Amino acid sequence: SRDESRLRKVLTRVASSLIMISLFVAILLSGHVYVCALVFVLEVLLFRELVTVRYHAHFDRIDRTIPLFRTTQWMWFFVSIFYTYSEFAVEMIKNNTKLHYLLEYAHWAPMLSFGLYTGTFVLTIATMQTGHIKFQLNQLCWTIVVLCLTVGQLKYIMHNVYNGLIWFTLPILLVITNDVAAYFSGITCGRKFIRRKFVELSPNKTWEGFIGGGLFTVAVGWYLSRFLARFTWMTCPTNQFALFPRELECEGENIFHEATTYFPSQAFEMAPRALIRLWPNVVEVCSVGGDVQNLMACISGAADQKHHHWEMALSIVPVQLHAISLSLFASLVAPFGGFLASAIKRAYGIKDFDSIIPGHGGLMDRFDCQLIMALATWVHYNTFVKITTVSVSKLLYMYRLLGEEERKQFLEKITQISTAN
Repeated sequence: SRDESRLRKVLTRVASSLIMISLFVAILLSGHVYVCALVFVLEVLLFRELVTVRYHAHFDRIDRTIPLFRTTQWMWFFVSIFYTYSEFAVEMIKNNTKLHYLLEYAHWAPMLSFGLYTGTFVLTIATMQTGHIKFQLNQLCWTIVVLCLTVGQLKYIMHNVYNGLIWFTLPILLVITNDVAAYFSGITCGRKFIRRKFVELSPNKTWEGFIGGGLFTVAVGWYLSRFLARFTWMTCPTNQFALFPRELECEGENIFHEATTYFPSQAFEMAPRALIRLWPNVVEVCSVGGDVQNLMACISGAADQKHHHWEMALSIVPVQLHAISLSLFASLVAPFGGFLASAIKRAYGIKDFDSIIPGHGGLMDRFDCQLIMALATWVHYNTFVKITTVSVSKLLYMYRLLGEEERKQFLEKITQISTAN
């Protein structure tokens, strides 16, 4: 019956979800190298799913007229992967003095990337057929778009992993939270308050689901980030390529240590006093005898006291503020990655990108919102968390590149700065 079929689908979906969560946790605890390996495998599978969409749509024409079509597509993918992650590997080598012996080989990476690019470029042009050039150019443009969606948006995800696993784990969990919360908000409240369509590309999406998912994601992000900040395995950055996990120890960034933050008092002046007094942790501060230098907590009935301002001290872990920013992005922007995936499926008349995950479809069906979220996390980290990427290891590498006279000047300047401080 229809109910039994629906129940079977739900149970299959739940079982698949539990297996994926278990695998994710296991790989997360195995170490940074295995997390990066997981990302690489996912990129390969995501690229395969997306390029296969157009390949299946035009199989007859491609199979008959275009030589080496699939070969050149995969060559473009591996050129992009090599360029992206060779750059990351060189950066890690520079930041680890134990690996500086590899620098004599690492400086060849850009040349190898360019060599692979030119070879692929020449082969792509050489396989173009008269009478099918427009079609082949359309296919090439699609390949480039897919590379931007996958390799481009995940270019810095390895940096997120090695900057501290929290910058890899938290964004993923926020997107999952938003997806689940939006689904349940939609099925319980959908179109009961706002009847207008939300997005034409996804007619099942509702304003109530979008808003409810956003509110719930911000709340979860606030508490989840505080929980993850307790574990050095999550917060400590590393530059080691260790195959066997070992405990991480680090001083830890200030954003992972509890601190007291004062809420801006001006925000309370717009609300009624009776309402503010009901708010927990809010203290009314008064001046004594009209002296604004002599402030204390107001005492009810004291004749010599006059209201000065409201004060609310919050004991938070600063990463919670960063989590709010990421939660808002996961709620307001990341879902549009899903709408793009819906548009692609509509354009080519397919229900799912693949059937690799029982009950869910393909990987793109599950990771459509994660791609842009990974890029947003890297931008946020480098803008607001750790603006500089200079390290002692990198300075030593740069020092070795200097000439004899420049080294003397460098040491003199360092000496002057050290003496001045």
